[in-house]
Amino acid sequence: MANQAFDLISVGGGSGGLACAQRAAEYGAKTAVIEPHRLGGTCVNVGCVPKKVMWNASSIASAVADAVDYGFAVTARGNDWRVLKAKRDAYIARLNAAYERNLAAKGVEYVRGAARFLDSHTLEAHGRRMTAPHIVIATGGIPTVPALPGAAHGITSDGFFALEQRPQRVAIIGSGYVACELAGMFHELGSDVEVFIRKDHLLTHFDAMLGKSLMREMRTQGMIIHEHVVPAELREAAGFRTLVGTAGREFSGFDCVLWAVGRTANVAGLDLAAAGVALDANSFVATDGFQNTNVAGVYAIGDVTGRAALTPVAIAAGRRLSDRLFDGKRERRLEYSMIPTVIFTHPPIGAVGLSESEARSKYGDAVKVYVADFTPMYHALTTRKTHTDMKLVCVGPEEKIVGCHIIGAGADEMLQGFAVAIRMGATKSDFDDTVAIHPTSAEELVTMR
Repeated sequence: MANQAFDLISVGGGSGGLACAQRAAEYGAKTAVIEPHRLGGTCVNVGCVPKKVMWNASSIASAVADAVDYGFAVTARGNDWRVLKAKRDAYIARLNAAYERNLAAKGVEYVRGAARFLDSHTLEAHGRRMTAPHIVIATGGIPTVPALPGAAHGITSDGFFALEQRPQRVAIIGSGYVACELAGMFHELGSDVEVFIRKDHLLTHFDAMLGKSLMREMRTQGMIIHEHVVPAELREAAGFRTLVGTAGREFSGFDCVLWAVGRTANVAGLDLAAAGVALDANSFVATDGFQNTNVAGVYAIGDVTGRAALTPVAIAAGRRLSDRLFDGKRERRLEYSMIPTVIFTHPPIGAVGLSESEARSKYGDAVKVYVADFTPMYHALTTRKTHTDMKLVCVGPEEKIVGCHIIGAGADEMLQGFAVAIRMGATKSDFDDTVAIHPTSAEELVTMR
């Protein structure tokens, strides 16, 4: 079998792999993308994009419920899940096709198949052998299913997007952002939702204010959150599932149980050992600050590295890698600090920079925190209420802002602009000197005292 030579091969057709290969092709490199599944990766197919569609739908459900308080004669007859899924899937299919057209337009070869390493610069996929001095591992992550008896009776976030109808009673296992997002979507669209967490708060990797506030909001909305439950077994009988905790507690009557307990690197079948590529202590592909693995000419970007598992991060890392490899920008790399992120809960959450605890661990008594909490003006006329909480984390006598944390309506859209300012080194006085836009929730960030 003859080897086909390329300048760069992206193993994985998700956001990072596509961005890397296409940027390299723009510099004149001969590139290829190897992907066994639909183009677009997690984000397009079972992540950000379909999730936002479902969040939009559930947000409409909330607005319909509020409409009567604004004088509208609206009668809600519930959501037709099948119609919503069919339209969502059609939208995703259009995106898959657009990605394939973009590869063709930029001269990137698309190989449909699963890749495996033969050595550090040779891959086999779909009956072909391909070589390149630069190979990028961009295969993403997959949801974790715990090694517990009966765990297969549950689904993961991937299974959420495959559901043909809405389950009536749902148990969600996990306290992270995926668990919280899906819980809100199920609830707003009509399911009875119970969330099971190991500790006593949600979102343990975010500022404590956000997890506590979200727990308050979810419970106010009618979701049940069970604290200190460590799953031991999942049973199924007559179409219903029973979750059994390690303390022997049983929770029965669920027609859907969803595991949201983390993600692992999608590297099975790659035969990384043949290339000598090392994994870190958590079984993600180990990389340095320039996306280099331990093997020269082999790189890794995106979720497979276990660092900041966000689509824009994978895209930015991939493009910067190609800038370095093919445009002579030897120091070009992604800086992993001050990355803004949004959680599409109800209400949404936005965060950038250090949490209060992280800042105090790093700067001690030099930290000063400003907070605001209020009910948005939108709810002045509504029976249903949500609350907004904001926090600015500042450091030093100049009160440089090193963290911004928001939960409340509009947090998803307002954070981007503030993230730019904070990344540029904005101080509390810079915020104070900015004229507020009234009446908005965002104005509270520049009027805190």
